[in-house]
Amino acid sequence: MDKIKVFCDSTADLSEELYKKYDIGIVPLHVTIGDNEYLDTVNINGAKLTELSEKLDVLPKTSAVSVQTYIDIFKPYIDDGYKVIHINISSKFSSCYQNCRLAAQELDGLYPVDSYNLSTGSGHLVIVAAEMIAEGKSAQEIVDCLEELKTRVDASFVINKLDNLRKGGRCSALAALGANLLNLKPCIDVKDGAMGVGKKFRGNLNKVIPQYVAARLEGKDNIQLNRIFVTHSPMDESLVELAVNEVKKYQPFSEILVTDAGATVCTHCGAGTLGILYIRK
Repeated sequence: MDKIKVFCDSTADLSEELYKKYDIGIVPLHVTIGDNEYLDTVNINGAKLTELSEKLDVLPKTSAVSVQTYIDIFKPYIDDGYKVIHINISSKFSSCYQNCRLAAQELDGLYPVDSYNLSTGSGHLVIVAAEMIAEGKSAQEIVDCLEELKTRVDASFVINKLDNLRKGGRCSALAALGANLLNLKPCIDVKDGAMGVGKKFRGNLNKVIPQYVAARLEGKDNIQLNRIFVTHSPMDESLVELAVNEVKKYQPFSEILVTDAGATVCTHCGAGTLGILYIRK
């Protein structure tokens, strides 16, 4: 039986408890705020990033993990006889996957997986990989499963303000201004590894969140009910509880996991973003 270790980019946005429970390794992305550089999940999180960026009035910047960093982290495991499965943020969002593939050319036994997703959309794949390791599956069996499974991840987020997306060049200034003036909260869908704008909701988040959850879950019969993530950037805890209660109203998930968006994801979505992420049958 293969000795296997699963890793993921810090963008998977799992909780510390989940990383420990499933023995998952994390490779942190770099985050720069002003003149200071941080490592996502190591010395900065979403809340600290939001506080610092607001205080300094600057948009943070993120950078991909280098080829050499991947080699340095994975080589001791591979030298010890492990096969390493690393699950990357979508290749359409970052060059992390391409860099990990280059590292794999130097390391026999490294299996990079392009999650075609971000945040806990990738996190779903990470947990499934860990569960399959516990079941005794081979590294190739796990990778083959993840390649199929990633096409069935349903990941979306409702965004409070488009300011960070605008500053980061992912949204036009005109679209952001119009959304703010009309109090629109767009739903961002992740499809084929890229972000696109879906349904737009109008109003404050306490009104929008129930509409958003209903639109994603109500009457759906193609959802795997073992697990769903409710993942959010810094926001009022009552809004998170509202989302969880709305999820319970529409589908009997066995496990509802609430996690905080990390610094990398918060850089692009800003405060007041919430998503529900699950897997379709």
